[in-house]
Parts: sequence; structure tokens; C-alpha cells
Amino acid sequence: MNQPVTVVVHLKAKAGMEEKVKQELSKLLAPTRLERGSINYDMHQSKDDPSLFLFYENWESEEDLKIHFESSHIKSWLKLADELLAEPLDLKLWKRVG
Repeated sequence: MNQPVTVVVHLKAKAGMEEKVKQELSKLLAPTRLERGSINYDMHQSKDDPSLFLFYENWESEEDLKIHFESSHIKSWLKLADELLAEPLDLKLWKRVG
């Protein structure tokens, strides 16, 4: 049986690139929310440090998440990530236990 999966991604924009990162990440919202298995796909920006972004996502299954990673909009973002981010993105998968 497929288990739902939660994804938490932390990203840090390079100095001076905060607004560009926000614009590029915002482009992911609409198409991802329409994908099969997407329960929620929420982007956050730190109130204390505008260079920090967080995605909180829930997917119906890891299979749906794998298909998401192969989408054209995610592949396009990953091509930009090296030039826009100060460090590699930190992506962790979580399962609900309570």
C-alpha cells in the first residue's frame, strides 16, 4: 500500500539573489499543485532572514513524488539552483507517525 509522504526542503539564496529565488520558486507552485498526488505544496520565506526559503509538501505516495521530480518545471528549477543558491538544497522525506 502506498503511504503518504511529507517533504520538507530548506533553501538559502545567494546574497542579493533573494527576490530572484522567490520569483523562480513561485513559478513551481501552480504546476505542482495540479500534479497527480499533490496534497499541498506550500512555499515559505523566513521572517528573520529573507535568504531562507522552506517548502512544506505532502504527497499521496513516494511514486507521485518521484514523478514530480521528473517534471519539466522541477528540472528547469534545478538547472538554475547552482547559480541562485548559496548552498545545496536540503530535502528530507518524512512519514507521519502520530
